[in-house]
Amino acid sequence: MSTMKRLAIALTTIAAVLALSGPAQTAHAQDVNVQGPLAGAPAVINMRIYRQMRFQIQGHFAMTLQDQFSRSMMVGGQLMFHPTDWLGLGVWTAFAVAKVDTSLTDQVSSKGQTAGVNVLSLPNPANFTQQIGRINSVIAPQVAFIPLRGKLGIFEKLFVDADLYAFGGVAFVGITERANVDDKQVSACKARFAANGLSDAIACYAPTQSATADRTAVAPTFGIGLSMFFADFMAFTMEWRALPFSWNTSGTDESGHPRGDYPDGKINESDRLAHFNHMITFGLAFYLPTKPKLSTAGNE
Repeated sequence: MSTMKRLAIALTTIAAVLALSGPAQTAHAQDVNVQGPLAGAPAVINMRIYRQMRFQIQGHFAMTLQDQFSRSMMVGGQLMFHPTDWLGLGVWTAFAVAKVDTSLTDQVSSKGQTAGVNVLSLPNPANFTQQIGRINSVIAPQVAFIPLRGKLGIFEKLFVDADLYAFGGVAFVGITERANVDDKQVSACKARFAANGLSDAIACYAPTQSATADRTAVAPTFGIGLSMFFADFMAFTMEWRALPFSWNTSGTDESGHPRGDYPDGKINESDRLAHFNHMITFGLAFYLPTKPKLSTAGNE
């Protein structure tokens, strides 16, 4: 192919590209520069601003999930103020009204073994329910961030305003654990039986099984939630919440301190193991004032 033919083909191709790109550029410019009554209008007008400058008063039911030995059923409430539609500051609370033992607890109670040197951990299997740890309450100052909102369809029949939010804060968790059993108690127990030529017995350790102690664990808390607004002043909420902290859920001798042999013949803070505790919450929230603001061109 001659040089002139190559040049002609190249020029023809460039001309075709320019011809095709010219209208596209014009159309693009027309899309951006909207003229007429809609010029500069917001995407949504008169949208309900459900949270901005409103107080949220909520009652809820919560329960712990994937517990090893005992599940807590809790009721509580939340008070939160929203300075903007995407930010909230408040306090979340829950208090146990019932505690349900898991199937693992039932199995230990019916099949647990007392044989072995570590009788301290489980003096009497039938009384295992007396030594396990339980969550009693949660009080959590927290911050909520609401990044997403829109419409949610339920069975393609009912459409409600909804928003998705995340939260985080510090939780003060009230728990009950088996009380500490120190060296003096263990040594006295062994001495009494050794003086009579007997080995360690259940009767020696049994009183420690039912002795409990209450304490407050400080832990981070975080999670996500969904609000569905069925009225201007009311919403149904669902939340998942995490509460990671260390505690002795089984009331047994779990480790030495600081790096001693296991078992070390004591039950104390060294036997608290890290657990990723979490719960689910269902609530009914009310907002004050009862009438939400509406978005305008200057408040979208």
